[in-house]
Amino acid sequence: MLRERFNEALKAAMRERNALTVSTVRMILAGVKDRDIAARSRGVTDGVDDGEILNLLRNMVKQRQDSIGLYREGGRPELADKEAAEIAVIEGFMPKPMADDEVAAAVAAAIAATGAASVKDMGKVMAELRSRHAGVMDFAKAGPLVKQALA
Repeated sequence: MLRERFNEALKAAMRERNALTVSTVRMILAGVKDRDIAARSRGVTDGVDDGEILNLLRNMVKQRQDSIGLYREGGRPELADKEAAEIAVIEGFMPKPMADDEVAAAVAAAIAATGAASVKDMGKVMAELRSRHAGVMDFAKAGPLVKQALA
């Protein structure tokens, strides 16, 4: 479970006196806690699942990538480097993304599993892909493949 990995990484970073990793993991844990609190209103009392934590991590990476561009434009390379280092720590907790051929195979399997026959069934196929491959599939790449296969 990701929560356990975060706690172990935090302990190890504290032992090694790695300030960057400590601050980044603490930031991740704070984000997870915020999501846990927000989920209570939906009736989720034991915390959010790993899929939602992976979404949080993806959002954190995207925010930092955006910040890097702004810092570079603003002439602040030291802040851009810090953001890049945080991205490396965050990505260490994320699963390896699927390769293009794996995405194509997963799309074909999802189409077969849902019995999709036309573009009207694209939502069913995408829902199937999300349920099976959340966190490891780039759905921006999968969408056009599904559309092409159903056209």
